[in-house]
Amino acid sequence: MRIAMFYHSLVSDWNHGNAHFLRGVVTELRSRGHRVQVYEPKDSWSRINLVQEHGTDPIDNFRRAYPGLSSIQYHSQKFDLDRELDGVDLVIVHEWNAPELVRRIGEHHRRNPCHTLLFHDTHHRMVTDPKSMEQYALGEYDGVLAYGNVLRELYEITGRVRHAWTWHEAADTRVFRPRNDLEVEGDLVWVGNWGDDERSAELQEFLVRPIRNLKLKARIWGVRYPEAARKELAGADIEYRGWLPNFEAPAEFARHKVTVHVPRRPYVKALPGIPTIRPFEALACGIPLVSSPWNDSEGLFRPGIDYLEAKTGSQMEEKLRTILSEPALAQSLRDHGLETIRTRHTCAHRVDELLEIVDRINPPARSVSTDSQKTLLASANVLL
Repeated sequence: MRIAMFYHSLVSDWNHGNAHFLRGVVTELRSRGHRVQVYEPKDSWSRINLVQEHGTDPIDNFRRAYPGLSSIQYHSQKFDLDRELDGVDLVIVHEWNAPELVRRIGEHHRRNPCHTLLFHDTHHRMVTDPKSMEQYALGEYDGVLAYGNVLRELYEITGRVRHAWTWHEAADTRVFRPRNDLEVEGDLVWVGNWGDDERSAELQEFLVRPIRNLKLKARIWGVRYPEAARKELAGADIEYRGWLPNFEAPAEFARHKVTVHVPRRPYVKALPGIPTIRPFEALACGIPLVSSPWNDSEGLFRPGIDYLEAKTGSQMEEKLRTILSEPALAQSLRDHGLETIRTRHTCAHRVDELLEIVDRINPPARSVSTDSQKTLLASANVLL
């Protein structure tokens, strides 16, 4: 298949977690022989911030880490959809795109229905800010890929789209895997952005205080930490390192003994069952994980087997102390978490699901691309 994917950014993961999953899916699709082209806007907020803070070296490092991946930067006002989508079989448009582009692609699909068109939603706005989602015109889309059942059900209830499917994020196990060649340097590592006010209190209770009270050697990576938060980390003797390229996270997990999952408040209260991508990636690297309160309503993992749960800050301290003092428990968590990822939650699994969805949408007659049609017509003319 020829596939076109419209996303905020492939090359930048600065405060842009969806780039992690996108890279894994594109790599897997290409490994199966599909021709994939990713489009990202020239004014991508994530890429602009990355370059402003770190220059262009991170872009070069991305290309070295993912030599087979590339994207086309476009200007929305000058983008020729007829040219770029000619002969394409599948188009996926992520929700972090301008509503105008979402509308234009839908209108193009109405005029050129020979491909499948899907909208990919990986955010909580459908629940927390439904008015903002009304500006996305999805009437011409074949369906929505929602990264949780709650989100899928909302799309189905509102009737804004023809179909909706649950399509969870997953780990790119080509990149996220155990790194047993590295020496352990500390007790705890946390990779995550501050998240404005969506989890500031939770980070205090389930991350900063347990580290301080247990006197752990800890390291934190992430962006958009306010000055007050950085001062508090320093006061707790926590090493704060700023932005970390996501493909370097497996090495950081390998250098530490445990990590934690602190989901943002909207995912705990409004979107149960959606863990974000971090637990997938951590478990894929074989590091023991303890989660603050989160309802795994969709049964993605095995609580108490793949990871431990902590309902309060004091429980978080207890769980961390136990993992660090009981090697057998730590190894059991590593083994079981890794097993669950490898058997259920890799980007290969998600590509299988995506292709099954496309097959369900497409009757055989519609699955023939424009290029294939041209070839058949040329052959017919020769025979005539």
